[in-house]
Amino acid sequence: MNQHKLPTYFLSHGGGPWPWLKEEMPFYDELEHSLQAIPRQLGVLPKAILMVSGHWENFEFTVMANPHPPMVYDYSGFPEKTYHVKYPAVGAPELAAKVQKLIQTAGFSANLDDKRGFDHGTFAPLYAMYPQANVPVIQLSLRSDYDPDAHFKVGRALAPLREEGVLILGSGLSFHNMRAFRTPEMAGPASRQFDEWLQKTLIHSTPEQRLKNLLHWAQAPSARLAHPQEDHLIPLMVVVGAAEDEVGELNYHEENFMGGITASSFSFGQTAKTKAGVPV
Repeated sequence: MNQHKLPTYFLSHGGGPWPWLKEEMPFYDELEHSLQAIPRQLGVLPKAILMVSGHWENFEFTVMANPHPPMVYDYSGFPEKTYHVKYPAVGAPELAAKVQKLIQTAGFSANLDDKRGFDHGTFAPLYAMYPQANVPVIQLSLRSDYDPDAHFKVGRALAPLREEGVLILGSGLSFHNMRAFRTPEMAGPASRQFDEWLQKTLIHSTPEQRLKNLLHWAQAPSARLAHPQEDHLIPLMVVVGAAEDEVGELNYHEENFMGGITASSFSFGQTAKTKAGVPV
């Protein structure tokens, strides 16, 4: 792998503060192992992480510029201990300003937010990947209109950061229908159908067809059953845009997630795994 050009990832990030609830939520082993493998796949320690989380959106694209981001406990109904967990990674205000400029140069409005902290779409997967919190982290919000083309183009604008050691991650879930989670007889088939479409689109299509499919994702089989609201899918558009001509690969997949859901994560660009052709 060219260590000067990091791949991008779309992560299915799981539910709430699961890394701190191993006994209460014992069904995250495969997801955790896939996240723990990513640093080995990269082969180098990123200089910084740019996270696009499905749990932060604004009217305009907004970049976290807090040098010491606090925690945002954006979940409810979990044990009291989970409202005190910490992920003490530092922010990167200079990188945030650069991200803002890149987005603006691409023709989009972009703001800085010097108060925003880490939501669980960021701190849960990063705790599995980098438990020592030794990589600076910033977040980029979704734009609240969820326009796939705009998010793809923002990803394209951010692509040069990959050659500067910045790891671009999109954090969501390949299937995100909270009501359907309680009805596996509906969620199981719907998640499988949408996941099959995702794999065909992201791994087995040309870059041109991949983009066309993603821009019209709502026409995919079971699309609106998988994503009644697409906040957990749109981060995918950014990471694909940042690696638009590069190979897609299945990075995590299981068909019994949370009792019967099919869930997947994907990488784009060359990793140590794709270079070697063997699991990492």
